[in-house]
Amino acid sequence: MPRFTVHIRDEWLAVACRDTSNTIQWLGQEALKRYIKNKPDNGGIGSVKETRFIVRRCQGSGLLDPDDTIDDVLEDNDFVELAIEGDTMSSEFIPCQPGVSNITAAYKEPAEYISLDGNSLTSTDLVNLGRGLYKIKLTLEAERKVVQARELLDTIVKENKVVYGITTGFGKFARTVIPVSKLKELQENLVRSHSAGLGNPLSPERTRMLLALRINVLAKGHSGISLETLQAMIQAFNASCLSFVPEKGTVGASGDLAPLSHLALGLMGEGKMWSPKSGWADAKYVLEAHGLKPISLKPKEGLALINGTQMITSLGAEAVERAQAIAQQADIVAALTLEVLKGTTKAFDSDIHSLRPHPGQTEVALRFRSLLDSDHHPSEIAESHRFCDRVQDAYTMRCCPQVHGITNDTIKFVQNIINTEINSATDNPMVFAERGETISGGNFHGEYPAKALDFLSIAVHELASISERRIERLCNPSLSELPAFLVNEGGLNSVSENKVLCHPSSVDSLSTSAATEDHVSMGGWAARKALRVVEHVEQVLAIELLAACQGIEFLRPLRTTTPLEKVYDLVRTVVKPWIKDRFLSPDIEAVHRLLLDQKVWNVAKPYIEKYQTEYIPESRPVSPTAFSLDPPASPRKRVRHE
Repeated sequence: MPRFTVHIRDEWLAVACRDTSNTIQWLGQEALKRYIKNKPDNGGIGSVKETRFIVRRCQGSGLLDPDDTIDDVLEDNDFVELAIEGDTMSSEFIPCQPGVSNITAAYKEPAEYISLDGNSLTSTDLVNLGRGLYKIKLTLEAERKVVQARELLDTIVKENKVVYGITTGFGKFARTVIPVSKLKELQENLVRSHSAGLGNPLSPERTRMLLALRINVLAKGHSGISLETLQAMIQAFNASCLSFVPEKGTVGASGDLAPLSHLALGLMGEGKMWSPKSGWADAKYVLEAHGLKPISLKPKEGLALINGTQMITSLGAEAVERAQAIAQQADIVAALTLEVLKGTTKAFDSDIHSLRPHPGQTEVALRFRSLLDSDHHPSEIAESHRFCDRVQDAYTMRCCPQVHGITNDTIKFVQNIINTEINSATDNPMVFAERGETISGGNFHGEYPAKALDFLSIAVHELASISERRIERLCNPSLSELPAFLVNEGGLNSVSENKVLCHPSSVDSLSTSAATEDHVSMGGWAARKALRVVEHVEQVLAIELLAACQGIEFLRPLRTTTPLEKVYDLVRTVVKPWIKDRFLSPDIEAVHRLLLDQKVWNVAKPYIEKYQTEYIPESRPVSPTAFSLDPPASPRKRVRHE
């Protein structure tokens, strides 16, 4: 018999429906009857038939017509919200919108799998898992290690040995021995007591990343999780049943306790959960709607679920992937600006950069040559000022290889730290089945990703800093020889963007857990801040790209190089030229989306690669590292189609 879960004020009610030809109005009235049945004052509701209400889907909050039949608009186990006229929206109801992106709105269940072994996941893989492109499986070797480690813990419990976090309390209570009969309660209360985060929930994409990364770390077989519990987590991931995880609350040691506790709480069937099928609802209902059971924690499993740096690292993985994408595209945007400002390409000569052979600097200079070499890509704009008397350009154009270059090198450094952290065991105590013992240590401390992400923020910010100065040159007629503000009828509008926070988070610390945990990394804030900085950089470069394309309009009919014309054409598919001042935010957002989707890079990349293949002199040996356009694919990643 079909059943629907209806949310009224602060309660969730299951309503069975024998006849799905009944209307939405009937469903709402049936739910109201059940709601008032056990209320002393009927919940303040008079006649059910006279009560006016609206019904909407939990997923997407779409309104349902009261005259529609249930069969036409709902599926079995759908979740709906009933709002009574005059009521405010219940504080318990979490709409679908916070943090839900266009990717989530178009979510489709993936058919491909990534097999996790705890050793070979990359930041690129993790971001793709967050986007919902893959499901998860464990390798057979990972399953064997998980089982082996769990057997050791079961032996410890059976023999009544005193081991931290397994048969004792935690932190200040590490010396308190817990009776065997209370060990399950101990682990569950640990999760509940640490579910103390604040703020909006992580988006479904970021929660998927967090869950996938925790599964990968547990798959290493050094945390003592049972295979049964780990498989339940995988089933929840594959069904996209995602716990409510507040974005604030971690200090980065002992690991990301608060966010990981919220992640575990939903898997226990407590708190809130989201899935594409249900939207936000009580976790037990979401799991039940997908045919899943809440996990029941065994000794040490609560600690295994919440101890680690996965919040910092998963957000850091997104930050470093987006940073890499925008850094590549920043070279293209800057090259277009240089063309519009009639700059010289002499500063990108390979002999200059061979004298200061930092890989990033060499890579950026090569990209500029790939895009601007007039012998390879004839440019009518460059030809128009070939014999001018300008010797050199301002730093913001001439020094792009040096400024953009260190950003590239920093991103690679941070990516290496993040990829190492992705495949690191960060639990405590660690379980060594082959040695037959557990060892307490400090792998949960978030200092590595925290410091790296602070470094990333500082480095990536420089792309926006130098871009903002190029934007000034484009818009200032005394510097550009173009109309003021790049419009013929200007004077009414102005654009200002880009305030970033680059003070390192990881220089801060505080003492927690009664001074037992007396030094923390503040890595959670470092990760969230890095994402904000990267987003600001993307937006500033979107503005520069808009301005550069607008500058091209005033140089017509002259044309720039072939790859840069392709970039111009791409931008013009989403933004028309400005004839006079207009509201710019939609244009900025449209071009920001092009950068987010890496479409600017994808348009120019074939030309860059072709140039590099044909025009690097054989007499000058080149380090492969210097010219790698994309991060190397992991040879150990296993992806298959089912």
